[in-house]
This record gives sequence, C-alpha cells and structure tokens, in this order.
Amino acid sequence: MQRIIGLLAALWLAVVLSFGPAHADTAPRKVIIDDEGFALMHLMLLESDKIDVVGITTVSGNTWANRATAMALRGLEIADRPDIPVVQGATYPLLNSEALTERWEALYGKLTWKGAWMKEWAEPTVQSTPVYYGPNDPVDLPNGNPKLKPLPEVAANFMIRMVHQYPGQITIVACGPLTNLALAQRLDPQFASLVGELVYMGGSFNPHQVLDTVSAAEFAREYANSPRREFNARFDPEAASIVSHSEWRKLTVIPADPSTATQLTPDLLKRLAKAAAPDVGAFIAGMEAGFPLWDEIAAGYLLDPAIETEGEDLYVDYNTQFGPDYGDTLSWREHYQPGLGEREAHVVRAIDPKRLEAVMVNAMAQGAKRTK
Repeated sequence: MQRIIGLLAALWLAVVLSFGPAHADTAPRKVIIDDEGFALMHLMLLESDKIDVVGITTVSGNTWANRATAMALRGLEIADRPDIPVVQGATYPLLNSEALTERWEALYGKLTWKGAWMKEWAEPTVQSTPVYYGPNDPVDLPNGNPKLKPLPEVAANFMIRMVHQYPGQITIVACGPLTNLALAQRLDPQFASLVGELVYMGGSFNPHQVLDTVSAAEFAREYANSPRREFNARFDPEAASIVSHSEWRKLTVIPADPSTATQLTPDLLKRLAKAAAPDVGAFIAGMEAGFPLWDEIAAGYLLDPAIETEGEDLYVDYNTQFGPDYGDTLSWREHYQPGLGEREAHVVRAIDPKRLEAVMVNAMAQGAKRTK
C-alpha cells in the first residue's frame, strides 16, 4: 500500500510540474521596444495578447530621437495605451556623425539611405523624400502633437532599471541603431546577462531581390554591390559591435535578408486597417505603402517564431574601421571566429511572408477585440 501511495504521489507531482511551464508560457511576454519612431511593428506588439510592453525607448536613426519620442507618444495615444512609459534615448551615435558620413561618401560612393541625415535620394525613386530636420528642431507632427510626456529618464538607465527589476524576464526588440543598448552595457556590465532575449533588426548577409514590383526592386538593388551593408548597423557601427560582444542569454538577429521577400502593399494595409480598432485602423490606412517589412519581421518572429523558414547560428560582429567597409556585417561559423568576445547569434535568413502577414492581421484583430 505504501508503495502504491508513493507511486501515486510521484505521479501527481509529475503532473503538477508538467503544468507549471505550460502555464508560464501563457503569460504575456514582457517587452521593451527600442526604436526610432512608431509604426506597424509597435502596433503588432501593443495589440497582441501575447505581449506586455513595459516601455518604449527611442533612439536616433531614421529620424532624430526627439522626433521619434514625439511619434511614439502620439502613437500610444492613438492606440489608447497611455499606461506605457516612453523614454528618450541617444541623440547621436557613439562616434559616427553626419560630417563623417559625408566624408565617407566623397571617398567611397553614395549611401542609399542615411536616416536623419537624409536630404535627397541619389536617383529618382517612387518613395517620398523625408523632410530634413536638425537634431534639436521643434517637432510638429502631421497627425497632431502628443499630450503625453516622456519619462524624465535616459533610455539606457531605464533599460538597466527594468532588467534588474525583472531579471531574465525582459525581451528587448530593437529595430533601430543599437546606441542605447551599447550605452546600457557600458554603464552596467551586468545588463546584457539580465536580459531574457535580445531580438534586433540589423545587419545584412546576402540579400537578393525576390519581388518584381518597382518599389521592391529599388530596395533590393542596393545589396547587389553592398550585400553586407545595412542602415541600422551603418548608422552606429561601434554600438553594433559592442552589442555583438555582450553576454546576452539569447541573441536573435533579423538581418535585411528576409525583408526582400516582403512588402507593405496597399492590399495588406487595407486588411490591417479593417482588422484593427477604429482609431488604429485609421492610422494604418494613412501609412505609405511600398516599403519592405523590416521591423515587422522582428515583431512577427517574436509573436510566431514559425514564420522563420531558414536560419543559422553564427558569430556576428560589425566593421568599425573607417574605410570602404565601415559598418558592414562580419560573420563566422563555429571554429572560424576570431575569438575576441563576439557572441553567437541565431540569424533568421528567410521567412514565410504570408504567415507574417497573417500574424500582423491577427495582432490587429486581437487589439480590436480587446477594445470592444
């Protein structure tokens, strides 16, 4: 009898333990979004039932940090999420600058995209040219300025504070230059080891044109002669290299490679707007079509890792020598890396675009259901 009781107790314990992790997996994943604006990637994570966004940090990249902060605050108002803190981050890259970029172009040729430093395209394009601003110019957003205010804190300090408060529980999704993450790591050497996972959109390995539309071809053709160059890493190569040498528990890289098979088409915008809550849908309907789904792949991978169809574990770093390959992606398979502290990362090389689109639409539908 005692033996039977013991066996039943052991079986009961095994059943209880088996439910523990499964229950934990159903809890929303705590996420910090680090980016240079507000777009579909943010909405995917804000609207999804799987994600608990604990903060948004901003950084200069496609636009300056002050404008990115205003865009994030306004986006949260539209999404009716005033509870989420926004913290402004680095205005300038660690070493790179607009003047250095102009000097580089004079020596080595024109860059396709320069973000906050962009004044004109090198050739005619179907995409609109962004308005050029200075780093401290007043911000006046076309869809209205936010009433919400950012936290009176620095983004790097906010991230450090949050990962100490929730050790191993925070996932950081970084879709802009990695300046804030590099600063946090330099301020606190424990920082990376306390992050549950870093998923960043950046780097480029060997992208090829997949889609035949004019817009898609324009974005893909830059990789024909510079397959290792990608904007986020090129804007702040030193930060990207610091991040590549930091002791992350789990590191996932979403390079430019899978983006050439994706496009924000007018049809996709309509489907997203229809699925979303009214205010969010109206915001989405006003977005410009034609761009690849760079950042959305990072958010989609977080929501459904099965969108990945090809991946590889590689040691990744970035070139910080000021020459023709400044900011280019470096990578090695096991046994070939220099062994100078570079970290192994999982690199997502290709995705299923239709599955990604379904994830995007589903996230908007979840948000709409929650607001009813």
